[in-house]
Amino acid sequence: MQPTATVLVYSDDSNTREQVRLATGRRPAPDVPVVEFLECATPAAVLKELDKGGIDVCVFDGEAVPMGGMGLCRQIKDEVFECPPVLLLIGRPQDAWLATWSRADSAVTLPVDPVEFASALASLLRARRALSA
Repeated sequence: MQPTATVLVYSDDSNTREQVRLATGRRPAPDVPVVEFLECATPAAVLKELDKGGIDVCVFDGEAVPMGGMGLCRQIKDEVFECPPVLLLIGRPQDAWLATWSRADSAVTLPVDPVEFASALASLLRARRALSA
């Protein structure tokens, strides 16, 4: 049995969640595990899933409504013990400073560029696996 990585995707927009799934495919790089997605459309659902544990990486939509991924990222970095890394989807490159404020581990712009996104996700998965080894 091959190990898998669980990626939590938060966005109120199902199209954004689909972009993330399609950009990732079964795995974002050959040297990382196969990815299983856990999709959440509300901040409450995200917090509930994080409380359960087992999340390897979070992908948050910075443009989500009613709570953007940036605010949610900052909240979980303060509140969740051993918080998983967060890949933030930002609306424009100029918002990178907000991603830094939110304490996101990485950020890519929307719409999702498959190569850029897969590379960023794979880097976070490698780092997470190295920490847990």
